[in-house]
Amino acid sequence: MTPAALAVVIPAHNEEHRIHACMRSVHTAVEHVTPMPVVIVVAADACTDATAAVAARAGAHVVNTPSRNVGAARAVGIDHALKLLADAGPDVWLAMTDADTTVPATWLTHQVAWARRGYDAVLGTIRLAPVTAGAFHVARHDADYFRTRPLKETEPIWEHPHVHGANLGVSAAAYLRVGGFASLPTGEDRDLAVRLFAAGYRIARTDRHAVHTAARLRGRAPGGLADLLASLHPAPHSPDSVRHRGPEPLGPVKPV
Repeated sequence: MTPAALAVVIPAHNEEHRIHACMRSVHTAVEHVTPMPVVIVVAADACTDATAAVAARAGAHVVNTPSRNVGAARAVGIDHALKLLADAGPDVWLAMTDADTTVPATWLTHQVAWARRGYDAVLGTIRLAPVTAGAFHVARHDADYFRTRPLKETEPIWEHPHVHGANLGVSAAAYLRVGGFASLPTGEDRDLAVRLFAAGYRIARTDRHAVHTAARLRGRAPGGLADLLASLHPAPHSPDSVRHRGPEPLGPVKPV
């Protein structure tokens, strides 16, 4: 598939202090795929702050939703994006990230390259920015997150087991055929990836365009990254580490 257009979809709940940095990074990524048509949609989910206004000023199409549910918000944002790109035909690529996340300049070019090679979805990785959680929590998280990554550059490329809504791409056709994002308060990204894999779609995992996401202890989605980080304080007199509660591999996929 060669995408005819791209949609970047970002759910946001009360992210007025972080959405501008996210948008700035997305615009930089968009510049690298010019002149391909791109729309940026922010799904302002039950916001009580200035998130929607900040996003609109930064050039996003804003759609409001009262759901307070990240799965529902992603679905609403994608529906709005596909309506905006109705004239682009069926070959639309959907790129997902989060409002507390910044993406690299190559974020969209890498996803487009995978789509052109015949892949239906791309699962990327994250890096934590110690905004609130601090270096201790980041180090504890990273020790487990990267435990399967090859230690040497000469070893096989990392076939990571992670699924993040903050760094996920999928063709609109595949997304619609498996039913899209479910209205789940957390885990909606893995739920979608499992259905894509079960349906036989080609899924690539890559560490080449990792995004940076806030490492905070009070998050927006129950059971999400913030709850994981908050759990990483070791128990008194306990040397045990906490295993990362990310998903297990979905099945054999092509790394990069």
